[in-house]
Amino acid sequence: MDHRGSLLILGLGNVICGDDGLGVAAVEQLRRRYALPVGARAVDGGTLGLTLLGEFEGVDDVILVDAVQLDAPPGTAVRLDGEAVESAARERLSVHQIGVADLLDALRLMGAFPRRLVLLGLVPHTIELGLERSPEVESRLDGLIAAVAEEARRMGFPLRRRRDDEEVPAGAGDVAARALGL
Repeated sequence: MDHRGSLLILGLGNVICGDDGLGVAAVEQLRRRYALPVGARAVDGGTLGLTLLGEFEGVDDVILVDAVQLDAPPGTAVRLDGEAVESAARERLSVHQIGVADLLDALRLMGAFPRRLVLLGLVPHTIELGLERSPEVESRLDGLIAAVAEEARRMGFPLRRRRDDEEVPAGAGDVAARALGL
């Protein structure tokens, strides 16, 4: 499929709240493992909410990657699209859900809502303060990264697996790290 426009893969979550940081971790690992095609960007959005509005400029397709609280076993894979993403942003995205809901509302009000919006994630075990992800989530992170790559391919943005000797570009798109001065 030939792609038009651009794709934003946005990792969300708080890396100091256990499994809540899985979206940020998944996007960072995705950037290390795959070369993104022209028109695609993978960004660490952390918990920045409305601060991320500029990242959506000119973007047609968006894949959000985040922890999704559902009544399901920890580590369960989740895929939502369209309006289901907006509903989840209000009710199921853990401690930063208000920021994501506000971001999506602002995009709609500005007439900048993406053509396609997909949320991929895992059900967290814990979102308590801590740097470690639970074994249930950690063991499913590779599957989540593969699901993001497959979703990007279906949207017309095939990611290429990096060779072992290939240099990984610096994380210039890491918004959260920039905001923290890292």
